[in-house]
Amino acid sequence: MWRNIGFWSLAIVITLASATYQRITGPTYPVNGAIEFQGSEISYELLRSHGGPGDQPVMLSVPDTAVTGTLVWRRYKTDDAWMYQPLVHAGGNLSGSLPHQPPAGKLEYHIELTSGGETRMIPPDENTVTRFKGEVPAVVLVPHVLFMFLGMLISTRAGLEALARGRRMRFYAILAAALILVGGMIFGPIVQKYAFDVYWTGFPLGMDLTDNKTLIALVAWLLALTAVWKNAGARWWIVAASAVTLVIFMIPHSLHGSELQYTSVSGLHYCTSRRREVQ
Repeated sequence: MWRNIGFWSLAIVITLASATYQRITGPTYPVNGAIEFQGSEISYELLRSHGGPGDQPVMLSVPDTAVTGTLVWRRYKTDDAWMYQPLVHAGGNLSGSLPHQPPAGKLEYHIELTSGGETRMIPPDENTVTRFKGEVPAVVLVPHVLFMFLGMLISTRAGLEALARGRRMRFYAILAAALILVGGMIFGPIVQKYAFDVYWTGFPLGMDLTDNKTLIALVAWLLALTAVWKNAGARWWIVAASAVTLVIFMIPHSLHGSELQYTSVSGLHYCTSRRREVQ
């Protein structure tokens, strides 16, 4: 019993640690920091993802009304002219918004603060890139996240069980494969459709890393199940599938994900994942 509790505890710790690492290292995690400006420290959090039909809000806590701010942005990976939008003081904040973009469209932006003849850029060294997406209903998103998290958890538990030559390694292997199948290959494409208007952008249709790593994990578990089903002693296939799943799900979420490619300043653009052009 104590070994079982220990294995579950270790599996939970590994899963939570890998999920946290995946989240905070991903390209949609907000850019956080602080700068010294006019004798005060100004903290900031700039969003890098926006879902739904509206514009993306941009807000900075700056109680000093003598400090003015300008939101500077343009479409990502284009030669568009930079757009300058004055931020508005209200309730101790400087506020503005980035214009809504089509699904998978990206904008690069920064904030310029000015006071007493001094100007500072936020963030200090580079622009922030944000990606727009459609709104995903909770009835779809919650099961997707839940099944993928449980799939990662059971995958890790199956690997530990196989290493210990446990009797339930085949059961955990079947459960891990089933959870990844449902969460990644059923709910995953539905989430993708709501967010980016396309069901699948991985192999062979595209190079979306999120879709491809889910596919790799599922294939690894199907191979492990085939090996173990033929030979109950083929535990190293389960260990390998568990390790593969752990490694690929530590890859930052949304890295090399769907991206709208703007082709001109006139507004003509296409999305490689959709393989069509939109005027």
